[in-house]
Amino acid sequence: MAGSLRAHLLRMLLPPIAALLAVGAVVAYFPSVEPATEAYDQKLADIGIALGGHVRVAPTEYRFDLPPAVEEVLRADRVDSIYYRVMSPGGLEIAGDPALPVSPGDEPAYDARYNGRAVRVVSVQTPCGRSTCTVLVAETTVKRAQAVRHILLSSLFPEILIALATLVIVWFGVKRGLWPLARLSEEIKARSPRDLRPIDTAAAPEETRPLLTALNGLLGEVSGAAQNQRRFLANAAHQLRTPLAGLRAHTELALAQPMPEACRGHLEHVHQATIRTARLANQLLALAHAEPGGGERPSDGINLKMLVEGEADAWVHQALARDVDLGFELEAAPVQGDAFLLREAMANLVHNAIEYSQRGGRVTVRTGRNGSHSFVEVEDDGPGIPSQERERVLERFYRVPGTPGTGSGLGLAIVHEIAAGHGASLTLGEGAQGRGCRVGITFAHG
Repeated sequence: MAGSLRAHLLRMLLPPIAALLAVGAVVAYFPSVEPATEAYDQKLADIGIALGGHVRVAPTEYRFDLPPAVEEVLRADRVDSIYYRVMSPGGLEIAGDPALPVSPGDEPAYDARYNGRAVRVVSVQTPCGRSTCTVLVAETTVKRAQAVRHILLSSLFPEILIALATLVIVWFGVKRGLWPLARLSEEIKARSPRDLRPIDTAAAPEETRPLLTALNGLLGEVSGAAQNQRRFLANAAHQLRTPLAGLRAHTELALAQPMPEACRGHLEHVHQATIRTARLANQLLALAHAEPGGGERPSDGINLKMLVEGEADAWVHQALARDVDLGFELEAAPVQGDAFLLREAMANLVHNAIEYSQRGGRVTVRTGRNGSHSFVEVEDDGPGIPSQERERVLERFYRVPGTPGTGSGLGLAIVHEIAAGHGASLTLGEGAQGRGCRVGITFAHG
């Protein structure tokens, strides 16, 4: 399963960097410990040489002439305990601590245990007349352990700081390195469904250009498919309009002639079906023009109040035919947009309100401004739209189950497309006193 690219890069970069820092800490630690160990060993060796200077050679024996005060100073250490052992060339004890262990391999410095404690022992060969005596000097390892800890902490602290700084640098470096992808993502998200232009690859990093080239190819194919679909809808609707207009005219002429009532009923049915089919063809044309990529939109300064006033007469005739009281509450509502599409959107809203209102019902058309936003609103007292259906009625060819009438389910879909194309929001709610339906279009800019 795909995860975060940033997390993947961090997983790839941080473990090797952490391993390198750990190796660097080890490499810095051991060279620092070794000189400290040598310095402590050299101190013990110097003590052994000094002790060797107190060995006296007599004709029959070896004597160790060390004043008690000197020995007291030798053993006076606030942290560690110091031991020594002096042996003759033949290995006989001369002075000191006889149980101090001898190196099994004649090593000059070695670790051992004495009196249950860990000690560091240094063996020194010192002249005894014509021969050589052996002096062992031992010291417990408290100061050495403290020095090791100090060296460890002093080497780890910079390494920890370096590790933290590296983490921050890598984190921000990866974030900065992925910034072109984030910018590309924001650019794509900011586009509307109508904007299928190719993405500019010139300013993109070289690594992303194959991805952008493939994406541009996909956008081109989607744009071509959408254009073909719109062209088909527009051509089909256009081809239907002329014969439907002729059929409607012939049925109206035929209905004006005397004929048997049975035939008149059938002919009126054909007439109504022709009117509905013609409206469907007009809606398909409007939809092809309104949906994304439907062509260049003229953006003119338009007053919604004047658009409504221009269509009011035709709407009033529709309302009278349905015995619906159509009223207007109009105030200036300037917008920028396509007059044809906005007129089509309002016509669909008014037609739906009249179509689904009961006889004697009321429909109100409003225009005006709400703060800096212009709006148009159509309210009726009909059956309304259930809240759970308000998203679905914006889909094409969807009608609420049980809805009366013979609509095609395209009206609100067309209004939604037109509103989106103008950067406006479409809202569906209840009418006054919780009855009917109120549909409004609010424009972001006047």
